[in-house]
Amino acid sequence: MTGKEKPGGVLERRGAFLAAMRRMTFEEGHFTTADLAAAANVPRSTAQDWVNRLIKEGCIFVKEEPHGRNPAQYASRSALPQTTCKRIFTTLDGSDVEIFHECLSSGCAGFCEFHHRKAGGAAISVTRDGMIFRERARIGEANELRLDSAAVGLALVRKEGTEIVQTIRSVPGGPAYSLSSMMGHAKGVNGVQISAAGGVITGEVRTSALTPVTIGVDDTDRKGCGGATFALSQALMKYLTDAGSIIGIRHQVAALCQDIEEKTAGNSCSFIELAVDPNVLNSLAARVCRFVDEESVSDEWGVAIMTSITVPKDLLLLGKKIRQERVTMEEVMTAAQKCGVAVYGKNGIIGAVGAVSLKSQPQEVLLDPDCPMISAY
Repeated sequence: MTGKEKPGGVLERRGAFLAAMRRMTFEEGHFTTADLAAAANVPRSTAQDWVNRLIKEGCIFVKEEPHGRNPAQYASRSALPQTTCKRIFTTLDGSDVEIFHECLSSGCAGFCEFHHRKAGGAAISVTRDGMIFRERARIGEANELRLDSAAVGLALVRKEGTEIVQTIRSVPGGPAYSLSSMMGHAKGVNGVQISAAGGVITGEVRTSALTPVTIGVDDTDRKGCGGATFALSQALMKYLTDAGSIIGIRHQVAALCQDIEEKTAGNSCSFIELAVDPNVLNSLAARVCRFVDEESVSDEWGVAIMTSITVPKDLLLLGKKIRQERVTMEEVMTAAQKCGVAVYGKNGIIGAVGAVSLKSQPQEVLLDPDCPMISAY
């Protein structure tokens, strides 16, 4: 690679730096940070950042440690990244399990989404949101896995202690390489055990059983005083996930009934989805309410917290109503209590509960109150 570093995606830049590293390793047997900076025409700090990153990924290694005035020498091991699986994690709600694969490549995520859906097996539903491919299953339940028409699929899910064990089967080739050589390097994976028989590769992927949490937020802004619920809820997700014991899944905005006179703008609420370490679950509500209270410009803010994978029927019915007409606080509180949704705050509770009721809806439904909700999924 010569000339200034061209703008582009991370994978493109990784490939360019790896090509330069491999060339210098082939020609000289090693390279230094200064050599890489000169070859790529980038600052030495940028070159060192890429050296550090690719050492962590296992693509290069330290051939000789620095000593005296002599800098460290590096050598290329392979141009292949150690894994395209960034993170794999699971949430558990009774016998319901939701599995998340966060990928470095939208192409890989799309491939897995397509083939897991086509394979059937234990997967009840398969969806994708950007780089995250997600599927639902139930402990111990599975249908026939069809590897005659799909390359990879989920065969079975079981629980062992505090872990979820996914049995994934694939045909030989790229899917098997991902299963045998990449998934074990993904963040969140506690271990992978591989076996082969009858032309099929089987992997048992172990992850911790986390708790699914959906948090709805509303009425944090006020006419004439600014504020935006979508911005506050997004900041809330960052605040909660900074410590590492909580994984942020997604942030969404949803539109409610547009005929409410006192609405501040478009009468939108927000919700965030999280995967939470059960050990920190008890302190979560207090942290959420403290953050919202401190950041909200309105005293009418409301928070709703739901810890389930699926949305109860009564909550779905409330969601349909709250998108079309005014509802009373009494109606909302009754539905929340019946469905196990914890609520905090004042008038914003109505919109916050409405937000969590929409967790399972696709984007076009979330943003258009006139679009029919999906009742079964």
